[in-house]
Amino acid sequence: MPVIETAVNSDVPEFKAHYQQNEALITAFRSIENKVRQNSQKREATFRRRNQLLPRERLDYLLDPASPFIELSSLAGYQMHDDDGDENAAGGGVITGIGWVSGVRCVVFVHDSAIKGGAVAPMGLQKSLRAQEIALQHKLPMVILAESAGANLLYQAEIFVDGGRLFANMARLSAAGIPQITVVHGSSTAGGAYLPGMSDYVVMIRDKSKVFLAGPPLVKAALGEEATDEELGGAIMHATCAGTAEYLAEDDQHGIQIARDLLAKLPWQQSEYYQAANVLEPRYPIGDVLGIVPPDYKTPYDVREVISRLVDDSDFLEFKPLFCKELICGHAKISGFSCGIIGNNGPIYPEGSMKAAQFIQLCCQSAVPLIFLHNTTGYMVGKQAEAMGAIKHGSKMIQAVTNATVPKISLVIGGSFGAGNYGMCGRAFDPNFCFSWPNSQISVMGGAQAAKVMELVTIEKYKKQGKPISAEVLSGMTDKIKQQFKEQSTALYATARLWDDGIIDPRDSRRVLSECLAICAEAETRQLKANSFGVARM
Repeated sequence: MPVIETAVNSDVPEFKAHYQQNEALITAFRSIENKVRQNSQKREATFRRRNQLLPRERLDYLLDPASPFIELSSLAGYQMHDDDGDENAAGGGVITGIGWVSGVRCVVFVHDSAIKGGAVAPMGLQKSLRAQEIALQHKLPMVILAESAGANLLYQAEIFVDGGRLFANMARLSAAGIPQITVVHGSSTAGGAYLPGMSDYVVMIRDKSKVFLAGPPLVKAALGEEATDEELGGAIMHATCAGTAEYLAEDDQHGIQIARDLLAKLPWQQSEYYQAANVLEPRYPIGDVLGIVPPDYKTPYDVREVISRLVDDSDFLEFKPLFCKELICGHAKISGFSCGIIGNNGPIYPEGSMKAAQFIQLCCQSAVPLIFLHNTTGYMVGKQAEAMGAIKHGSKMIQAVTNATVPKISLVIGGSFGAGNYGMCGRAFDPNFCFSWPNSQISVMGGAQAAKVMELVTIEKYKKQGKPISAEVLSGMTDKIKQQFKEQSTALYATARLWDDGIIDPRDSRRVLSECLAICAEAETRQLKANSFGVARM
């Protein structure tokens, strides 16, 4: 049994310093997440007066008690548009995730209507589209808890065109045979009316749900017709006349319970919470990773120490362990699920590219999912690397990653720079899931390297023109570039733009990877009953 023997000493000052620094990073991003929740909580009195549950209470009521839940992209839109990351932190205005409803694993989509009435921001739209993508790829039912003021009109140019994808995806999900259940808790009007309209099952709440294409003022202006909200799109009208609602509920709890009952009664493949027989926990505590992995990606460490705290019994069968030691490949299990793991102990050399490409193909041959642990400055450069075929072999690794036929899960645990991000299955290569640690950094290269490149280019340019350039001008330029790269390569910057599916506490990594592997395994076995058009509302 090839068990990794740890060389970590948790009593040394370096370990303790890394632990404290990583804890501070975790506290920082959790604090921002908490500001989103506090912002939503501010409307509690209003919701209570209306006899409504707050959005996160609706989510809690929907999910099975004590069941796993992976929230996705909790800080989407951070410091973008109206989100200042503080008093106006919004998380995109929607809550998305993967959880269990009546014993069925589902993608869940909840409008955070306590923040700006659930108005959808540009990154909130992208977050919603990503949730639909996950549902379609992994054959998961979708439950939507809707109450939204619609698109934020201040940013309509960034929302309107792509917003059509939301409804196109709903049609594709229905045609694929994946049920979508929507509970309308309040307003879902104008373009938002198509959210229940495109759903397979709709629950509306008496005296609360409002679903119409045009409200009373617009109807009055366009047709001269007097009408109330209830007459145009109330729950009673939709349940008794228009037929848009299949079920009529008395309040939020009742509506959500109907959705839960419906999922329980559909002949959908239900799954027990996965418990593999005889699964052995890692031999070393997962909390050690905070002390093992330095917050500064430039400080080296052995990725095997991380692997030993993720995999069952710390049992890791390394592939070609004596060949190109900067790139680690091997087989292991996580919660009983077989997986192939690729990790970095430095830049990716041409030999490492060959090793990784071969390993990826072998995993595809045996239908073994791949996990990528990013921490690399990228592909090695220089005369020797070029002569060894850096381009040729790097391209083969990228081809293997792109065309891999097995599920791919990326975890950015350090730096992910340049084409190394591509070779390690960054967002552009469509991993099934991609999560980041709070210390992670993503950019085309490090800030110092970018500044040095631009400094040399500028010096050469002025030299050709026969002009002098002062040290002050050069220093100011390089400082500006370093600062720009510093700001634009952080985990918070990346997650705001959905370059990942969310930042996680490193200590949750084994649990999150286990859930992701289970989701992928279920998708492989689930048989859908597709049709060519999607279910039409009659």
